[in-house]
Amino acid sequence: MNDYDDYDDERDGDNAEDTLESQVWQLLQLINPGDEDGAMQQFSEYRDLVDEEGDDDPMRIVAQVTDWRSGFEVDADDTRGFVDAINELVARWNLQIDWDGDPDDDEFHEDVDGAELFGRAFDQLNEHGYTLWAREADEDGVYAGWITRSSDDESMRLLATALGINLRLGSQV
Repeated sequence: MNDYDDYDDERDGDNAEDTLESQVWQLLQLINPGDEDGAMQQFSEYRDLVDEEGDDDPMRIVAQVTDWRSGFEVDADDTRGFVDAINELVARWNLQIDWDGDPDDDEFHEDVDGAELFGRAFDQLNEHGYTLWAREADEDGVYAGWITRSSDDESMRLLATALGINLRLGSQV
């Protein structure tokens, strides 16, 4: 028996689907497509942090436990950090983004902005059945987001609404 089994037992109640914890679990499953073990590990870390810090700001905790594993937060001016974060996340599915230039070259970053990079990554991921999402971060001037299967777009929209997450497609940044 593992933490996931315990969680399944707890979800057997009538209102289990409405709990914040249940919604966070659903979110972690969506942003870890094909990686239930990763979702379980992040959920366990989430629960531990909630126990330590409380759940006054659950999305801050989610961002903390998913950073660079199934989510990202980078300074909006840090195009290099954005490219690195997306490359790290898509490597989970053996994908590579064609950034239309050499992201290791300083000139590449002088000629491009975060919104343009979001659009490039969104389009290419969409071709492979994935959706790049941009979510509102706690701080201004920060790009944050997740990647889900495109077939889960409606579920992601509904869940984001339930969790109060301001979310948009990566192509709309």
